[in-house]
Parts: sequence; C-alpha cells; structure tokens
Amino acid sequence: MSTTAEQVSAPRGPAAARPSRWSAVELLPPLAVVLLGAVLLAPGHGLWFDELFTAEVGRRSYAEILAAVVEGRGTTSYLATVPPSYNAPWYLVVHAWTSVPGLGGDTSLRVLSLLATAGGLALVTRSVTRLASRAAGVLAGLVLAVNPLLLEQAVEARPYGLAVLATGGALLGLVRRLQEPPRGLLLFGLAGAGMGLAHWYAVTVLAAFVVAALLLRGRRALPEAFTGAAAALPVAGLVGVNLVNGNGARNADWLPDTGGRLADLAVGAWVGGLAPLFALTVGLAVLGALRGRGVRAVGACWLLVPLTLLLLAEQVRPVYLPRYLLAGLLGLGVLAAVGALTVPRPARAPVAGLLVACSLVATAPLVDRGPRERADDVVALLTERHVAGEPVVAADLRSATGLDHYVRTSAAQLRPDVVLPPEDARAPQDRVWLVRQVVGGEVVPSDDDAILQDAGLQVTAVYEFPASHTALVVQLWER
Repeated sequence: MSTTAEQVSAPRGPAAARPSRWSAVELLPPLAVVLLGAVLLAPGHGLWFDELFTAEVGRRSYAEILAAVVEGRGTTSYLATVPPSYNAPWYLVVHAWTSVPGLGGDTSLRVLSLLATAGGLALVTRSVTRLASRAAGVLAGLVLAVNPLLLEQAVEARPYGLAVLATGGALLGLVRRLQEPPRGLLLFGLAGAGMGLAHWYAVTVLAAFVVAALLLRGRRALPEAFTGAAAALPVAGLVGVNLVNGNGARNADWLPDTGGRLADLAVGAWVGGLAPLFALTVGLAVLGALRGRGVRAVGACWLLVPLTLLLLAEQVRPVYLPRYLLAGLLGLGVLAAVGALTVPRPARAPVAGLLVACSLVATAPLVDRGPRERADDVVALLTERHVAGEPVVAADLRSATGLDHYVRTSAAQLRPDVVLPPEDARAPQDRVWLVRQVVGGEVVPSDDDAILQDAGLQVTAVYEFPASHTALVVQLWER
C-alpha cells in the first residue's frame, strides 16, 4: 500500500516512498499561468523602467555585463550610477535569450519570465504530488498559478520567473532526495544555487529546505546541509562583490521599514489586499501546516524560515518589498492548498474551489491595469511631430532609458538629434523637445531649464503621458 514519506518515517526522517506516476493533469497549473499571462500581455503596453533596464543591460556582451558588475558601474552614460549589481545573472540569461534570432523584442523578454514561471509551477506541482497526493499537487499549482503577486511578476521582464523556476527545481531535488536517496542531491544543489542567483532573497528559501531536511532526517541530512551551504556560495560571492564595489546597500534607502509587520504585509500582498482571501489563506495554511500529511514539514519551513530570517534582517536595515519575498510566499500558497484538502471530505471541493475563485477575484484588476510607463508613446509622438535637426533631450535617467530604448527599436531616424545625460540641451536652437519625469504632480527640475531659458526659449506645448509607475511629459521649447 502506498504511503507518504512522513507516515513511514522514523522519528527523525522519512524512509523511501514510492512516488506516484506522472500524469498529464499535472500540466494544468503551468498551462493556467501561461493562459492567464497571455491575457495580461495582450494589451502590449511598453516596458517600464526596471524592464527597460533589463533590455539595456541584456543587450550588452557577457564581458561588458561582468565588467560593470565587478566595477560597480552602469553600462551606459545616463546609467553610470546604476550598475547591474545583484541581478547580474538575470542579465546574462537575457543576453543568451535575445541572442536567439527573433527573440529580441519587448514581448519576448516578458515571455521568458512567463515560461520560467510556468516551468517552476510544473516542478512544484510534481513535488507536492510526490509528497502528498496528485490532488494536492494540482491544487497547489493552480493556487499559485492564479495568485495576483505571482502573475504580476510572471509577465514582467525581471528575474522573478527564474527564481520560481529554480525554487521548483530545488524542491523537486529535495523531494527526490527524501524519497529515493541518493537521487536528487545534484538537482537540489544546482537549482539551489540558481535560486540565490535569480534573486538573492531566495537563498532564505534554500535555507528553509535545508531546515526541513534536517527536521525530517536528522543527522542523515548532513549531505543536504552541506549541499545547501555550497549552493549558497555563488550568491554569497555576488553579494561580496557588491559590498566591495560599494553597492552592498543599493536600493535600501527606498525600502520601507515595516515596523515588525513584515509577515502581515507580505501575506496581504500575496492575496492582493483582498481581506476574505487573507483570512481564508491563513486559516487553510495553518491547517496545512498542522494536518497536511507528507508536506507539512517542508511547507511550514518554506514559509516560516524566510519570514523569520527577513524579520531578523529588518532589525539591521529595511528589506521589505512584496516581490522580493515571492519565492518564500510560494510556500504559503502550497500550505493553503494542502489545508483545503484536510477539511471533511464533503467540503473539500467547495473549499478548494473557493480558494481558487477568490484568488481569481484578487487577480482580476491586473487585466485592466494600464501601462506602468509610456516611453513608447513618447517616441511615437516625437516620430510624428519632430523635424530633423531639432534636439530631443532627455532630462533625467528614467526618461533617457525609455527614450534611448524606443528610438533604438522603433525610431532610428530620431537618433542623430537625441541628447542623453550627462549632456544637456543644445543652445541656441529655435525648437527643442524636452522629455522629463513627473513626480508627485511636479516636473522634476533639470539643468536644461536654465540653459533653454537663457537661450531665449520658452515652453509652448506640453504633452503628458501619465502612467501607474512613471509619469512622463514632453515639453516643446521654442524661441
């Protein structure tokens, strides 16, 4: 008779269990995330700053990217103070991806993240199926696939899809190791290294998997512990390089201090701010941690260890940003799914359906979200109204990043007239187009204002491009 790993375990570790055969139904979660991702990608909104940064760095050669990381500098003049730093492995992957003929466009960058996310969900589904049951595995995968935080990151050209993929690989390696030693250790180590390199916060989940192995196998888990420690070395090296070149605390200044509410805020972000889903998810996750046969130890460690480590880290410096915690919050979704299958049998299908339905409700606003930045529309306007010889000036690095990208990809005729920081506006000229950022309803000041005013120019037309993240404005200055 088939039993789970924890049921047949000695007091300190699971014995080998016969894993269930793979079934095509386990493809439902990755298929669901791809379909939902396609819906979110359908409007074809332009890239925003973080994604534009990916496109800019990813197009550079491997040597240029690595040199920028080691030296702690940017890859172009207007990004001189914004080095690739911690996401360097992602940019190397992007460079390889875009080197394939036909994959250099904006959408392909987002598709890379989406496909990686789908692969990660397939691995999580298989892992939970082996630990618990096929029903638990498929439900866990579906709960993750329809989650608003995961979906939002899955369709953006950033490294979180790779982090999900590596997390799923490390989990499957751990499960194989628990059930069929010595299998799984190599996968656990390689994917564990990939977790930290995809996003360095994910190393906390690697630590969680090691803790779970120690709880389940005791001293027999020393190989997993040593492998986990070795897998953490690459990301430790990456952090070390950034400490040496002065970028160790980069971005810390704008991360919020949660005042000890990190866990509460993280769960709120996971459920998209939907209060009923918050209560349902937490309640079912508690049931999963207490009663989820086969998966409770791994799931509980997966969620609690990263949150505990980050709460401790917050005593030193702010660390909270919802997407940074994504790899750890996957454990919350898995526990909630498993918990839904621990209620009395007649209620299991309704509770599972309610969990998925509420997640879809929380995800619904993503379908109607507008662009986060409209640099593509800025360049479209300039293409229509600009006359050759008129300078097109980017007043700040965010404006410059979008302007440079979309001129390169869709309006090469503007290139001779584009002026990027640290260069200022050219004077005297009769007409100058100035692209700049708007923050808090106010145009960000620039040295270009004084240069143009001293040359006798004034603003004669303003074109606004509001967006949910970066608002831009184009000013036409004329004599």
